[in-house]
Formats: sequence, structure tokens, C-alpha cells
Amino acid sequence: MTGDHGAPADERALEHRLSGPGADLIDDLSKLDGDLVVLGAGGKMGPTLCLMARRALDEAGRTDLAVHAVSRWSDGAVRGRLDAGRVSTVVADLADPAAPGKLPDAGNVVFMVGAKFGVTGQEYRAWLTNAALPHTVAQRYPDARIAALSTGNVYPLTDVRTPSPTEQSPTGPVGEYAMSCLGRERIFEAAAATRGTRISLVRLNYAVEPRYGVLADLARTIVAGEPVDLTTGFVNIVWQRYANEVVLRSLGRADREPFTINLTGPETLAVRTTAEQLAALLGRDVHFSGQESDSALLSDARRCHELFGYPDVAAGTLIHWQAQWIAAGGTLWDKPTKFQRRDGRF
Repeated sequence: MTGDHGAPADERALEHRLSGPGADLIDDLSKLDGDLVVLGAGGKMGPTLCLMARRALDEAGRTDLAVHAVSRWSDGAVRGRLDAGRVSTVVADLADPAAPGKLPDAGNVVFMVGAKFGVTGQEYRAWLTNAALPHTVAQRYPDARIAALSTGNVYPLTDVRTPSPTEQSPTGPVGEYAMSCLGRERIFEAAAATRGTRISLVRLNYAVEPRYGVLADLARTIVAGEPVDLTTGFVNIVWQRYANEVVLRSLGRADREPFTINLTGPETLAVRTTAEQLAALLGRDVHFSGQESDSALLSDARRCHELFGYPDVAAGTLIHWQAQWIAAGGTLWDKPTKFQRRDGRF
């Protein structure tokens, strides 16, 4: 989807843009063979992904199909926005043994459940959420198409002087969070191999929008007058609207031989240069600490771009939007990415 690339004026305009379906998505979802269930819909991406699916189905004339958003729904305001957008919200905790009986039937499932932050010292929580719950979901929906959100963390840190990992590169997760995410992939692969469940695995590296993400982290650090850590000196990011769309479009490619895709932007950003650009746009000084390491968490998403097109908003535009959002006093979420961590402990 292209169009006016001016910065969203407020949260309402931002969420409308984040949930705007492109023509290819509308065409893809017009072919859905059943309702859609989004598990873990209350997270950072889930609400706008659900609204995007609803809008795409409506524009395709598929008002006969439901979009069910499943979460514990601790945030009533977000749930209310989805209900107002004709997305059916379902309260369920997938860790509850009774949860499968509460889940609606569906021919299509997006699995967005994950545990990353705050599990150090309780690593079992990451394994329960990221690796055990996929087994529960695969048992509940053996005949559905399942698009499972994974992470570029399943790859090792890459020497920045060499090509970034493709989908064919060896995995090498660093830390138990990343290991548990590879476990998630293996459990869904087992469902494909043993039950014939159609699976897509989407390895995402750092979706961003003005309220959170790598750019928001850097901008907040600059505004606070704190030094920007350069130890992890390079990073991939991608506009969240595009990420939402790729996850939904991957349902159409889910297969018994799991479809795997790296999802991120085409640019590799230098943290130093990006911070300098943000500081200049914000009229602030920027200070740095540390030196760039030779390696970083990076992914090669060329296959994604060949299949689904390029992101509709480039990194340079996202940097300008971030500065404009901060300068206008826009809302920021207290959800840091911790992209600088190199030990896998988040």
C-alpha cells in the first residue's frame, strides 16, 4: 500500500495506517477457507493486525468470515477498539488447561503468543510459552493453516562483513529465549510432519512504529541526554504495517512442508548514523558509549521482498516520523526492545 507518507498526526491516524490493507492482501484474504483466529492478539502488533484482517475481508466482500482476537485482555481500552472494529474478542489464557475448549473453530490461525522479557531467572516461562503452547495450539487446530510468528533471534550473531543469514542458513540461537523460539518452530514443524498441519514460520526482526521499537528507543535515549550504546552497532527494522501484512499473507503459503520467511526491511542501519540523524532532527546533541562490535543480529529478507514486495515506508521516512512524533509529544510505550543485548538475556 502506498499513498501519503506524511507522519501520522495522532494515535487514531497511526492505528488507521497500521491496519490499512493493501490490494494484494485483500485479494489473498478473499480466498480464505474459514474464520481467522489470532492468538496473543493483545500484544504490540496484534490489535492492528486483527483490524487489518477485518478491513481486508470487508473490502474483499467476505463479511461472512469472522476475525477472533484471543488474549487475556488486561487492557480494556484496546479490547474495546477491536470490538468497535467488528473484531470478535475472546478472553482466554492459553496456559490454562481449559483454554482449548474456549477457543473458536477456525480454518486459519495466527500464533503471536510469546515470552521474551522478564524471564531471566524463570526461564521455564519462556519454554512454556514459546515451545509448549504451540503443541496445544497445533492439537486444537490440526486442519487449519497456522502462521506462527518467530524471530530472527534463531540465527547466531553475524559478522557484519559477511552476508546476513537467509532462510537456508544454519540456526544458532543465543540464550534460552532464542532457543525456546527455535523450539516453537520445531513443535510446529512436528505438527506438519505428523498431522499434515499447514504451517508458515515468520522470522521477524524489529517491527517499528512511532510508539515503540528500535527508533523510539534511540530517540528516548537522546532526549534523556543519555549515551547511545554502540556495542551492537547495526540493526534491521521494518515498518509494522508491512509486517502485519506479510504475516497475514503468509497464511496463503502455509504448507505441510513449512513455509519459512525472514521478515525485516531491506536496509541494515548503522546505530551511530541513525542516532545522529535522529538527534539532528530533534535539535539535540547525541553522546555515545562503547565501540561497534564485529557482529550483530541481522537477517537477509530478500525472499520476503521478492514474494510480498518492499515495505511501503522506507527506513529514512521512519526516522523522520519518529522525530516528528517525539517532537509533537506523541505517546510512547514503555516497552524497550533491548536490541543492544548480545547475550540473549532480555
